[in-house]
Amino acid sequence: MMHSPDSLTGRYGLAPLGLAACIFFMIGFVTWINGPLITFVRVAFSLGDVSAFLVPMVFYLSYFFFSLPASVLARKLGLRKGLSGSLALCAVGVALFGQFVTMRSYGGALTGLLVLGAGLSLMQVVINPLVSLLGPQNRAAQRIAIMGVCNKFAGILAPIVLATVVMGDIGSVAEKAEQAPDAATRDTILAHFVQAIYAPYLGMAVVLLIAACAIIFFPLPELEAPSLPGLPDQKNRVFRPHLVFGIIAIFLYVGVEVMAGDAIGTYGQGFGLPLSQTKFFTSLTLAGMLAGYMTGIVVIPRLISQERFLEFACIGGFCLTVAAFLTHGYPSVMCVALLGATNAMMMPTLFPIAIRGAGAWTPLASAFLVMAYSGGAVVPQIYVALKPFVGFQAMFALLVLPSYVAILFYARRFGKTGLLPLDHS
Repeated sequence: MMHSPDSLTGRYGLAPLGLAACIFFMIGFVTWINGPLITFVRVAFSLGDVSAFLVPMVFYLSYFFFSLPASVLARKLGLRKGLSGSLALCAVGVALFGQFVTMRSYGGALTGLLVLGAGLSLMQVVINPLVSLLGPQNRAAQRIAIMGVCNKFAGILAPIVLATVVMGDIGSVAEKAEQAPDAATRDTILAHFVQAIYAPYLGMAVVLLIAACAIIFFPLPELEAPSLPGLPDQKNRVFRPHLVFGIIAIFLYVGVEVMAGDAIGTYGQGFGLPLSQTKFFTSLTLAGMLAGYMTGIVVIPRLISQERFLEFACIGGFCLTVAAFLTHGYPSVMCVALLGATNAMMMPTLFPIAIRGAGAWTPLASAFLVMAYSGGAVVPQIYVALKPFVGFQAMFALLVLPSYVAILFYARRFGKTGLLPLDHS
């Protein structure tokens, strides 16, 4: 069957994109469950904010530590084996997390998240370039937006499933544990509470293992970004300005995304909103992201370029953050949730710009960009550490507003071509 070179996937057809969509759904489910997990571990292990936020910190730091080794492994294994191995490693991490939480070992649970993050690092190093390069460059953001729809749809489901199946009575459990007459009684209450997480996590591990086996038999194209013209020594030019500043932009973006998605529950609790409601707030943000992706799919590139859309998204995010600071209670929380809509198309545009012209070094360039996901570990930790001193609303604004300004600068400086003029020195 012939495929138009100007179609969404060019000559490759829709099958590889469909597989990538399924993988992004699984990534979304295991990633965006972190939001309600913060609330869950706070109650299950009787933790404060700083300790509870080790969940996203460990998860996103794994991208920093494992992305470079993952790029080496990806080049040796190839696309198919790399994806299969990453899914198997994710299955191990998910199973470890469920087992250690059931045993009420917080350190062990964090180790499971670290292993899960290692698997996702390998997966991201392989899958992001595949989607970026699987067709015309001017439709890269549209392809990644489709992946985002799958990712965020799973992300909407994951918190709801966890909140309903595992955390249904978390408010009463927290109250009973707090009022327990002694430590032994409290431990008994919490030990019974955490048992509910084991079956869902074991089920996720089984699904990931099945997917890992299925991918071995799936035909996938081996892709790399074309080299830039006029660069005889591509090895020495891998760290071009658009990649270096792209790493910074993605670091800030992921930090903002996690603040709006995973930290929104803690943000809502700052207004005194009950746990029975705040456990669902991550799904609100992800619903906003889903709407943002759907908008991007419709208007890019028919009505507006992906780079111009990024600029408007930064401006919209800036305005919503100001509105969140100036309002209180549910209106402020809704402004934070709506950041999901403005954030949605940022990664789909940033990644293709930053990876342009990487040539044979596409896996390495991708690895450095995935390392920048560690912004999801650093920015929320700064937030929980400093919000007692300046207030949770002010601290949120102080972190998010400069990030949008920096991403806007990157979009305007590198968006049109993704590159500065060639330096032949």
